[in-house]
Amino acid sequence: MVQSRMRRKGTPNPLFEVQLHLAVRGSRESARTLYRELKDAIVEGRLLAGAQLPPPRQARAYFGVSRNTAAGVYERLMNDGYVLARQGSGTYVAERFTAPSTRKELPKKTAPDRRLNAFWLDPNVTAAIGFWREQPQSTASDRHSRPIDFRPALVDPGLFPFDVFRRVSARQLRGLERKPASFKSPQGNQGHFYLREAITKHIAVTRAVVSQPEDVLVTSGAQQAFDLLARTLVIRDETVVAIEDPGYPPLRIAFAAAGAKIVPIGVDDEGLIVEQLPRNVGVICICPSHQFPLGMPMSARRRKSLLEYARNCGALIIEDDYDGEFRYDQSPLAALRASENADVVFYVGTFSKCMLSALRLGFIVAPKWALATLIAAKNCLDWHCSTPIQSAVCGFIAGGHLTRHVRRMREVYKERRQLLLNFLHGELGDWLEPIPSHYGMHIAAAGRSSVDFDHVAEALLRHDVKMHSFSRYFLGPQTRTGLIFGYGAADLSGLKRGLVSLKQVLRSA
Repeated sequence: MVQSRMRRKGTPNPLFEVQLHLAVRGSRESARTLYRELKDAIVEGRLLAGAQLPPPRQARAYFGVSRNTAAGVYERLMNDGYVLARQGSGTYVAERFTAPSTRKELPKKTAPDRRLNAFWLDPNVTAAIGFWREQPQSTASDRHSRPIDFRPALVDPGLFPFDVFRRVSARQLRGLERKPASFKSPQGNQGHFYLREAITKHIAVTRAVVSQPEDVLVTSGAQQAFDLLARTLVIRDETVVAIEDPGYPPLRIAFAAAGAKIVPIGVDDEGLIVEQLPRNVGVICICPSHQFPLGMPMSARRRKSLLEYARNCGALIIEDDYDGEFRYDQSPLAALRASENADVVFYVGTFSKCMLSALRLGFIVAPKWALATLIAAKNCLDWHCSTPIQSAVCGFIAGGHLTRHVRRMREVYKERRQLLLNFLHGELGDWLEPIPSHYGMHIAAAGRSSVDFDHVAEALLRHDVKMHSFSRYFLGPQTRTGLIFGYGAADLSGLKRGLVSLKQVLRSA
C-alpha cells in the first residue's frame, strides 16, 4: 500500500494532505480502494463538508491513478451523495456528510483530574473569568430575533466606521509591503512606536495623562494588561492585592492566578473606602473615574487619601480607565495618573470601548522602573501584538478618525443614557434608583425594594433580554442589590423594548 501525498509543485490543490492508503500503482483494485478511502475519510470527518478534492487531471500526482479512474470514482461518490460538483470550480464534499463528533464520553469523575491546575477547576474562577456568558433560556416566539443586550462594557460594531478603518488599514498595509516590519529583540517589541506616540497624544487630550511613547506597552486588550501586571508585581503567596468590591471579576482572577492574596475593599458614594485598606497592601486596583460596575467617580478627597496611603505603605496603584472617553454633563475628570504620581500608578487603557473589542488591543502606561520587566513578560506570552493591527489603529488615531468617532458616540450614548434615566426615574422608580455617574457606557441602579434581582435577570433571559444583577460582581458579602444597564450594544428601539420587558418582570416578581 502507498500513501497519498502531493508529488510535484504547481498542482492546483497543494493543501490536500489527507492520508489515504491506496493500492499499488497499476493494481486492478485502484478504483475500488480509492473510492473506499475517500468515502471513509468523508464519513470519519477527516474530509470535512466543503473540502475540495484534487481535480481528476492531477489524479496521478495525488492518487497514482489515471484521470479516467479518478473521474469514475468521483462520479460514484457523487451518485452516493458524498460529494457534489460545482460547474467550473471542482468537486467538493457534500454538506450533509458533516461527520458527527468523534469525541468519546468520558466517565464522570468524583474529583478533578490531578493533571490539571486545580486553580482553573474552581467553579468560582470559571464563573468569574466567563462572566459575560449567559445560559440560553430564551422562550421568545421569534427565535431569530436579536437579543436585547444590557450587559456592560459591550459596543455595537454596526456604529463603527468600517469603511474608514478599511481605507486606513489598506494604506498601512501598503506601507508594510514597501517596508516590511523587521524582527526585533524582545526589548524592541513593546509596541509599534508610532502607535505608542498616538496613544500618548490621545490620552493627554482625553484623560490628562502626560506620558512619552517610551512609557507605553501595547497589549492584547486590557485583560492581558492585568495578566502582565499580575505576573510582574505579585510575589506568590506574599503580595496582598486590594480590589474594589463589587468590581470586575476577570481582573481579580489574573491576580489570584499569580498567587496574590486578594482582599475585597468596599466602595461608597465617594469610591473605594481607603480606610479599609490593609497596612500590608502591595497593589491596589481601582476604577477611579467610573467605578465598575456601580459607576460613581472617586472624589478628590478620596483620591488624595489613596495616593498618600499608597506612598506611606509602599503600595502600587493600577488604574483601570476602561471607558473614560465617554463623559456627560460635567467638566472633565482627570485620570489618577498625573505627572507627580507617575512612579506609583500603572494606567491601563483599551480600544475595546472607544473602537472595537474585536481589535484585542490595549496598553499600559507604566513607571519607567517597571517597563523593562513588563516588556519581558509580554514577550514571554506572545512576543508582540499584531503589527498590521497596530499600524491600522495608529493610522486611525493619527488621522483624527478616533476623535471623530468618539465625539459621535458621545452623542449616541448621551441619547441612550437619557432614555434610560427617564425610564428609571419614571416607570421603574418604584423598584430602582440610578446611582449618579457622569462617565461611561452603563448605568447602575440600586434596588429600592426586596425584589430578588438575580431572579429578575434570569427571567429576562426568557424575554431575550440579557442583563446583569449586582451579585455577580461581588467577591465578599453582597452589600447592595440592583441591576446594570449597559447602553453600548442596544439601540434606542431595543432599549425601549427591554425596559418594557423589565417592567413586566418586576411587576410579577
